[in-house]
Amino acid sequence: MVISVPRLVIAAPSSGSGKTTVATGLMAAFASRGLAVSPHKVGPDYIDPGYHALATGRVGRNLDAYLCGTELIAPLFAHGARGCDLAVVEGVMGLYDGAAGEGELASTAQVAKLLRAPVVLVVDASSQSRSVAALVHGFASWDPEVRVSGVILNKVGSSRHEEMLREALDESGVPVLGCLRRAAQVDTPARHLGLVPVAERRSDAVDAVGAMAEQVRRGCDLDALYALARGAGELSGAAWDAAEVVASSPPPPLPVPSLGAAAPRPPHRPERPRPQTPDGLRVVAVAGGAAFTFSYAEHAELLTAAGAEVVTFDPLRDEQLPDGTHGLVIGGGFPEVYAPELSANEPLRKAVAELAFGGAPVAAECAGLLYLSRELDGQPMCGVLDVSARMSERLTLGYRDAVAVSDSALAVAGTRMRGHEFHRTVVEPGAGAAPAWGVRAPERRVEGFVQQGVHASYLHTHWASQPGVARRFVERCRTS
Repeated sequence: MVISVPRLVIAAPSSGSGKTTVATGLMAAFASRGLAVSPHKVGPDYIDPGYHALATGRVGRNLDAYLCGTELIAPLFAHGARGCDLAVVEGVMGLYDGAAGEGELASTAQVAKLLRAPVVLVVDASSQSRSVAALVHGFASWDPEVRVSGVILNKVGSSRHEEMLREALDESGVPVLGCLRRAAQVDTPARHLGLVPVAERRSDAVDAVGAMAEQVRRGCDLDALYALARGAGELSGAAWDAAEVVASSPPPPLPVPSLGAAAPRPPHRPERPRPQTPDGLRVVAVAGGAAFTFSYAEHAELLTAAGAEVVTFDPLRDEQLPDGTHGLVIGGGFPEVYAPELSANEPLRKAVAELAFGGAPVAAECAGLLYLSRELDGQPMCGVLDVSARMSERLTLGYRDAVAVSDSALAVAGTRMRGHEFHRTVVEPGAGAAPAWGVRAPERRVEGFVQQGVHASYLHTHWASQPGVARRFVERCRTS
């Protein structure tokens, strides 16, 4: 199979240069021309893909060579870009920045090479003139395999400033494909973990994306950018397919009645039967809404391929789990921002606890871990785990190599996965009697909790790297 989707990688010398503004604006501007635009984000970021989805009307997808492996970058890209006229890939950090201590691994430059895609460098020109040529020359010549094929100048102060920048770049040999003036209306609010997600400010986010698109239309040569994208080299290989990888993953070992440490069942929480859905399907409820916005699209696709009916619910609004729920997935997000509202929804908290204490499989990552705790910043949560969670001044951030310590609804002990941590909270204690993961970096430690069917930890993982996780989880839904 040959993949020939026109594509661009939008990169920058450093974070804060304007990649998200330019990439999202380009996606929206090309989509408004009637093109089917496939949006992608390098790295583990969950928030930018929400803006990308708003700009294109398609699911924003991540390309992370650390979490998924370099061999899956092109197949996952082809899966997302199938049937599209153009793909725009927003980079992460600076062009050559990747996993700490791992060389180019997980960098925008590596992904651009794996996709054989031209790179457009977004440069914050607000405090320079002729020096911009030296900066661009350095980035363009650092790695001959990375094709820096154009520059978009951002935060340009005036017509005279633009003129000086263009004159300097004439000497670099890298064409200027856009020039954007300073524009406060395209700024998006941020807080302790980055931009505020689309789900929390949808109306304002729509306006912001519209402003980005208009600024890009005014300042960029869209025809030249599209021509550049069409010059991307062909890729060989098959697109990733959830059904194929689930079918080819090893069959999960038969689950045991109780996985990990058993939690005492409160006597006032009787078990409720979980009815079967038609054709043997099991409902897997996935938390969504403003408090739980962090998820990879491939997780739901893998669960569906494994035989589940995936139903999204909002813990801020819904007082009961979806009918027929046999399994629960609670990903990342910002429960610390909504702790009072989550706590006030007592009927749902009790329903989650009943499901978990009944032995159903529950997969919780980061925000999900906080929601299952006894309390978060003094607010009562679901009480599934006997831990207390609170906000912290310290940011925990980085890729992690991990190994499953305990048999769980997700994996057998010894399963190796790579993950990512990104939070400003702590839970005490940090691990249960049956920990979820042994983590090698930055220090050797165990973390997380395996308790009956519950697997909860701070580690975000990408199941495309281990599709057997979804197959095992759904199998547990059938037998629990």
